[in-house]
Amino acid sequence: MKTSELVPSLSKSELALFERLDPKRLPRHVAVIMDGNGRWAQRRHLPRVEGHRRGVAAARETIETCARLGIGALTLYAFSAENWRRPKAEVDFLMRLLREYLRRELPVIHKNNIRLSVIGRAEELPRAVREDIERGMKLTAANSGMRLVVALNYGARTELVDAFNAVLEETRAGASNGELAGLRVTEQMISDHLYTAGLPDPDLLIRTSGEQRVSNFLLWQIAYAEIHVTDVLWPDFNRARLLEALLDFQGRERRYGGIEPASSN
Repeated sequence: MKTSELVPSLSKSELALFERLDPKRLPRHVAVIMDGNGRWAQRRHLPRVEGHRRGVAAARETIETCARLGIGALTLYAFSAENWRRPKAEVDFLMRLLREYLRRELPVIHKNNIRLSVIGRAEELPRAVREDIERGMKLTAANSGMRLVVALNYGARTELVDAFNAVLEETRAGASNGELAGLRVTEQMISDHLYTAGLPDPDLLIRTSGEQRVSNFLLWQIAYAEIHVTDVLWPDFNRARLLEALLDFQGRERRYGGIEPASSN
C-alpha cells in the first residue's frame, strides 16, 4: 500500500494533519490498547455488543491507515487473558465477532500485502477461532508488507512466564544438570522467547478512553515506548486521532535513558 493512495480519501482536516507528518520519522511499530467499547455503548443506551461492533470499524480504519503510511508493524490488544471473566454471552459474542471479522477482512488484508500474526495463548481459544486464525496466518505468511499482530488471550505476565519456561525447556534439552545449575538468563534470551520475537519493540503505545495504565500489555516490549493517551473511546478513534497520535510521537525527544546534550550557550 502506498502513502499516495491515502491522500485522496482524506478530509480537509485530516489532510492538514497528514501534511505535518514527517514520513522519515514514523514509528516502526505502533501498539494500541483499544479501550472503551462498553462505555461508548452505555453512553448511547445501546447494548455493549454494539460498542464492540463499532470498535471493529475503528480497527479497520487504523489498520488501513498504518499500512498506507508504511508503518512496519501494528499490534492491537483485542482480547486479554483477563477478559474471560466477562459474562459468557459477551465473551461468546466477541469470539463470533472475531471470526466474522477474519472471514470478511482477510481477503482485503491479503490483497494489501499485510501479514497477520497472533500473540497470546491461542491454544486456549475455541477450536473454530483457532482454525480461522491458522487459516489467516497461513494465507498471509509470505506477505512482505505491514505486520498486523493481534493480541488474543494475551497477558504480558503470562508471556514472560512462557518465555522463561521456554528458556528452561530449551536449556534442559541440551544441557547436563551442572550446566543447568549455572544457567544465566540474559535480556536477549528473554526477547528471543517472547511472543513478539523478531519484531521491533513498539516505538509508540496508544491508549484510548483516557485510562492511565498499560493493562498488562507488552510490559517488556514497551520499556522505551512513547505513550499517547487519548480520552477518545475506541469506537470514536478515527484516522484523524491516529494522525494526531503520530504527530505527538514526532514531537517527543527520545533519549532512551540518556541526557540532553549540554547547551553551547
